[in-house]
Amino acid sequence: MNEIITIVTILGYFLLLLLVSHLTARDSSNDSFFRAGRRSPWFLVAFGMIGTSVSGVSFVSVPGYVGVTQMTYLQMCIGFFFGYLVIAFLLLPMYYRRGLTSIYSYLEQRFGLASQKSGSVLFLLSKMTGACARFYLVCLILQQFVFERFGVPFVVTVLIILLLVWLYTRRAGIRTLVYTDSLQTLCMLTALVVVIVLVMGKMNLDWGALCQTISESEYSRIFVWDDWMSKQSFWKQFLSGVFVAIVMTGLDQDMMQKNLTCKNLREAQKDMCTYGVCFIPVNFLFLVLGVLLYTFAAGQGIDVPAKTDQLFPMLVQEGWFGYGVTVLFVLGIAAAAFSSVDSALTALTTSFCIDILDIEKKQLDEVRATRIRRRVHIAVVFVFVIFTLIFKALNSTSVIDAIYIMASYTYGPLLGLFAFGLFTRKMPRDRFIPVVCVLSPVICYALSVIVPQYTGYQFGYELLMLNGLLTFAALWGLSLRHRTD
Repeated sequence: MNEIITIVTILGYFLLLLLVSHLTARDSSNDSFFRAGRRSPWFLVAFGMIGTSVSGVSFVSVPGYVGVTQMTYLQMCIGFFFGYLVIAFLLLPMYYRRGLTSIYSYLEQRFGLASQKSGSVLFLLSKMTGACARFYLVCLILQQFVFERFGVPFVVTVLIILLLVWLYTRRAGIRTLVYTDSLQTLCMLTALVVVIVLVMGKMNLDWGALCQTISESEYSRIFVWDDWMSKQSFWKQFLSGVFVAIVMTGLDQDMMQKNLTCKNLREAQKDMCTYGVCFIPVNFLFLVLGVLLYTFAAGQGIDVPAKTDQLFPMLVQEGWFGYGVTVLFVLGIAAAAFSSVDSALTALTTSFCIDILDIEKKQLDEVRATRIRRRVHIAVVFVFVIFTLIFKALNSTSVIDAIYIMASYTYGPLLGLFAFGLFTRKMPRDRFIPVVCVLSPVICYALSVIVPQYTGYQFGYELLMLNGLLTFAALWGLSLRHRTD
């Protein structure tokens, strides 16, 4: 019965997305695929970005993460908000002033072609690994819920979901996503709130009892002030949140591509600030759900899985909360997954076409440029499959934790490059920049292994800041002269 409910829910949801795609893909072109004609309503962009950033990972990994770190993840979310303010009032004005489609074009304008290629490759690697980590978790859940019972291999599950996403993004790209992402965010948040209410009912809690349960729980700790050596120390988490937001949103083609479809800078800033304000309460709700799930499991004598990501899916699959929660859980997972994957596929296609293949510089006719863009889009889908299978083979930790660890290494050089370009007028030797972008993460990894052995200090996500600082210092050393323009 659960399998039928899941299949019907996913198919019905997909047909709705396909209808939206059909309505928004009329008179589609490369301009609509890459820029949506720069006519997107700012409030739709802001609302849709919530679903894109939250993804299927937050639906299962953030509640599960509570068992490891309590509610301390909220410290990082507070840092995110201040990072979004930096994006709104520092990065977005620069992007709009230069009229960018791919934000990595800035690196060519500032340093040279090698820098642009380096930035784009870093993004392609960062987005592919991060998006596939999120996608892997969702596919794993759907595999356990549905496809495994029909004998469908995991790789076929991955291909089916990616095919569905490709079908509704292939024509109008970002113009379609502005609307589908808003729909997906609505479905995800509705599912989240109703699931919390239904779980409260199962535990016989009213709103007052909910607040008391949260406050008395061993998992309710938010702030860590007394142990600066801990990975969950407030200042580590807060500052990491600021810089993670800057690099994973402000220096990420996926997230910025939507902002650059707004009519003007002012509207883009409004959407970024609105998105930042909404981000903290949304993640707080996920953490509340996590506390409820752990409290419920303890009360029922249920053993918590070794991989905390599996707690929520396990409780749903075993029928502890009834069919209503099953439907909402699947809807929330599908909405968050599709919103994350469709944006990643579109952004990866955009960056590869513009930064690597230079289709805009070559001034190709519309027919030829469209043919290239469609081939790249299909190729990205197949690369996505490969990376997802690799992540399945290698993953041994919480997915939300793995994503931020990977971001510390892959986005660090981007942080250093953009910071150097914005805050100095020096001109480094462009041809050496790719070497810097490789060496900085390698040095960071070596330090993360060596330092704890001699000092006891455990690196957290602040590796991102160290990585960016090393890149910045190396660029300073490579500088030949001050800028004069």
